[in-house]
Amino acid sequence: MVARIKRKRCAWLLGAVLVIVALKMLYAAIRPPDEVVLTIGQSYEQVREQSRSTLPPVEPGGDWGGLVTRPAKLRFTDPQYGFTTPPAKFLSVAYDGHGNVDAIRMSPQVKTLPLDEAMAVFMDLQRQLRRGGWRPFHVEPNAPLADTPEVRAVVRTGDSPTTYWAAGDKYQAILFISRFVHENRPNDERYLITLNFGPPWLLDDTADIAGERRDRPVASDEPAPER
Repeated sequence: MVARIKRKRCAWLLGAVLVIVALKMLYAAIRPPDEVVLTIGQSYEQVREQSRSTLPPVEPGGDWGGLVTRPAKLRFTDPQYGFTTPPAKFLSVAYDGHGNVDAIRMSPQVKTLPLDEAMAVFMDLQRQLRRGGWRPFHVEPNAPLADTPEVRAVVRTGDSPTTYWAAGDKYQAILFISRFVHENRPNDERYLITLNFGPPWLLDDTADIAGERRDRPVASDEPAPER
């Protein structure tokens, strides 16, 4: 009798655990993804309040930043130059000594991606930047990428093609794509996109602004950007 009661109790506990696990999985599947909502110059604490994210509190008097601990989309809310990214596992929001946001660094993906998926994300980000009024600069030799066999061949070499974007005199951005090689899977091609932006910090030679110039493939003999 005692053994039978113990078996029933164990079965009940196991069933309860399975139900809890199933409910957590269901919640994770239907819960809206986290979203960091911000613009440059905004109070970091205000960003935390208006976002649904795991950004940590500001460090008083610090000149630092916060990292999300759970994947989150970024919604950049500048009324003219705004854009939205896919969920990112790595998303860093830097703030200055006054606690105001001054830079963003992120990889807009939750894992390294196959080339087709990575190029789709990259092309969408470029389209959003163009549509929002961002203009490429330093286009020689860093023109916006076109999704062509020639460009894909360059990306696959690991040269990390880099593009530079300016939003008037308010912001600048660097967007690039890199090949990621896992030491245990050297033949498994995976790619990582990086987006950094903030107030202007690079020389923006107006003679080098692309304007309405069409995207061109990156030639294979062009110098590789620094990693």
